[in-house]
Amino acid sequence: GYSCTGTGIIMSEDGYILTNAHVVDGGTNIQVVLSDELESETLDAQLIGCDTQTDIAVLKVDKTGLPAAEFGTSSELVVGEAAIVIGNPLGFDLSGTVTAGIISALDRELTIEDRTMNLIQTDASINSGNSGGPLINAYGQVIGITSAKVSSTYGEGLGFAIPIDEAMPIVEDLM
Repeated sequence: GYSCTGTGIIMSEDGYILTNAHVVDGGTNIQVVLSDELESETLDAQLIGCDTQTDIAVLKVDKTGLPAAEFGTSSELVVGEAAIVIGNPLGFDLSGTVTAGIISALDRELTIEDRTMNLIQTDASINSGNSGGPLINAYGQVIGITSAKVSSTYGEGLGFAIPIDEAMPIVEDLM
């Protein structure tokens, strides 16, 4: 087997976690490593649901009292506003990396591996381990799910994220 790393977003204090499907797809042993602020604990995770079409997956860890992310809305985004990415680019050696930029474009229709996705474009730096992590607005709200699979196909300074308004109905279906 091989291992792959990505990033996730804690959705609820009782352990639901949002990430990219391609991070966990085909995984037999999924683990979630909590950040240093949460005592860097490693927990076994159960795959609740996975949708490869939209590249969204929901995991569940057996822990309560987790600090849940606050979710915003992507429909109100404006090109030029601040965008922040948090994640583990290139794996855990660089865990908790924060990069910032702006919203470069909205409603970018891109086809990745035969799937057409409607994405938010940002110039905040996104690398492979960032997949599944949050794209955050100036108010600290999650407004997108970063997908590095898309970014690596393109050039530097071109990052993409799944808009949270499109992700949420799928997340609810999966749960």
